[in-house]
Amino acid sequence: MQRRTLPVSSPGGRGLTGDASRVAARVLLAASALLLTATMSACAGEGTRPGVAATAVPAPSSTLAEARSAPRGGARKVAVRDVYANDRPGMLSPVVASFPSLVYVPNSESGTVTVIDPKTYKVVRHFTVGRRPQHVVPSWDLKTLWVNNNDGDTLTPIDPATGKPGRPIPVEDPYNLYFTPDGTSALVMAERLNRLDFRDPHTFKLRDSVKMPCRGVNHADFTADGATMLASCEFSGHLVVVDLAGRKVRKVVPLPHRHGMARHGNMPQDVKLSPDGETFYVADMAAGGLWLVDAGSFAVRDFVRTGAGAHGLYVSRDSKRLYVSNRGAGSVSVVSFARQRPVDTWRIPGGGSPDMGGVSADGRRLWLAGRYHGVVYVFDTRKGRLARTIRVDAGPHGLAVYPQPGLHSLGHTGVFR
Repeated sequence: MQRRTLPVSSPGGRGLTGDASRVAARVLLAASALLLTATMSACAGEGTRPGVAATAVPAPSSTLAEARSAPRGGARKVAVRDVYANDRPGMLSPVVASFPSLVYVPNSESGTVTVIDPKTYKVVRHFTVGRRPQHVVPSWDLKTLWVNNNDGDTLTPIDPATGKPGRPIPVEDPYNLYFTPDGTSALVMAERLNRLDFRDPHTFKLRDSVKMPCRGVNHADFTADGATMLASCEFSGHLVVVDLAGRKVRKVVPLPHRHGMARHGNMPQDVKLSPDGETFYVADMAAGGLWLVDAGSFAVRDFVRTGAGAHGLYVSRDSKRLYVSNRGAGSVSVVSFARQRPVDTWRIPGGGSPDMGGVSADGRRLWLAGRYHGVVYVFDTRKGRLARTIRVDAGPHGLAVYPQPGLHSLGHTGVFR
């Protein structure tokens, strides 16, 4: 595939801030965290990718120090073996080890959450939340699940130890929710307000609000050093690069218009970093595929077609494949990270609308909400076929499979590191 580099614009902004003593303390914490991460990865039997240093993923506590050493033109390149090394089957944090395995489905049109037992495929609980719940998001510390009630302007907590909801917290326009990799801030994607809100990760008190130079900010992922976020703006067809320490937009990344696309142009959706930390994969619902964006320069390099309505992105437990839900095509594309192209397609018999979801803790099932069909799809990842269809309420969207392996959650329906 021929590679090309496309233009990136920059709105400018101020530099990073912070005090040296805080950085020193974070670096000392990072050293112990690196040792722990390397030990866990070795126990999982991971090999070293040719040409990539066998270095553990930088601990989230090193974020500020890493950010200061980043060149101004792009994110600092960090040699990593696998950013998902802590997401292997069986690697459950002690925090979640005792939680029952359940699937939480927010039904946007019904204002409810359906809870499913993944062993029996039966609905075990059903409760009402706020208006238009969009996603169920694990907290950074893994202790709470948050239902994003977009039109209700609230977050409903769920105790994953019991699967029961708690008292809602007022939060303006919570379409989606992420957390800075160091766990110090919650990032509310205020889609209709075109804002990125920095909030306290526990109380959700507003700390800072960054106006987005685009419309419909809603999905994101983070560079390997944890210093930078790449977010998608669905309604204006752009990507934005956010400096987390400086709390400012560093760049706006335009996406090219492809022949045969809808008249309204690009509609970028989910964003996912490759295991080696070098490439962001961005689903584009209008283009019907994935944009490959360099994680250092944020230049758009390539486009890979998957299927109509490319929407959600999920990494396999061995970090070798990326599952892409094609909402318009009623299919799932299996993309090889090594080849950077699809190697298989799983189709829903009779069609469907696979949207957002997650991979089971053992990696054997891919759970996806059937957005326009009032169902949940369960795919067998080993056989590559649809295994079950489960009826839920109207408008199922960002379901969460919980618990999952990982040391902490970066948000959405489960982005774990």
